[in-house]
Amino acid sequence: MGYSLAKLSNTQGMLSATKIWTSSKDEGRSQINDSFRLWGLKKFDLFQVHKLLNWEEHLDTLRERRAAGQIRYIGITTSHGSRHSEMARTMETQDIDFVQFTYNVEDRDAEDRLLPLAADKGIAVIINRPFQRGTLTNRFEGKPLPTWASEYGITSWAQYLLKFVVSHPAVTCAIPATSKVEHMKENMNVLQTRLPDIKDRQRMLDYVQSL
Repeated sequence: MGYSLAKLSNTQGMLSATKIWTSSKDEGRSQINDSFRLWGLKKFDLFQVHKLLNWEEHLDTLRERRAAGQIRYIGITTSHGSRHSEMARTMETQDIDFVQFTYNVEDRDAEDRLLPLAADKGIAVIINRPFQRGTLTNRFEGKPLPTWASEYGITSWAQYLLKFVVSHPAVTCAIPATSKVEHMKENMNVLQTRLPDIKDRQRMLDYVQSL
């Protein structure tokens, strides 16, 4: 990432985000130091404790860095729809700025507790696996989009699925994950057109479930 940043002439508006992922508190400190060195940054926008691994000790470390002005936001992550109960308890009791978890048209457990809790606590939400790593886009490939999809500028199933996720009022952003520039452009176009409201989102879900 540091190599890529050095090649860009303008990084305005970009947000630097990375993770700690280790059971050791000391190793966590080392990972933070390594990230600063490898990225070539003096301050990170966001540091997250990945998959809640030893979050208790790592959040203490991140709070120290945040208080020192080296990190702007801190957070926790999980994935694959796992450990939602523990994440909710952490959100309720800890001073954190961001959470990251799985949410898509099929994995909707987050609607019950995590998304409302984030909205209530003012915690930013990053959604991972909006396509289930391609499983969903593959499943709907060849099936027709509804005629009304064009009302929201949707031209592909990837945009349909992603627009459903990012239109949730509690969602801050999604990380679809891709190695292809054309897919990144397709995903970015989702935000260039109108987002569906609550009623429209239900229509989107009903159509998917009818296929």
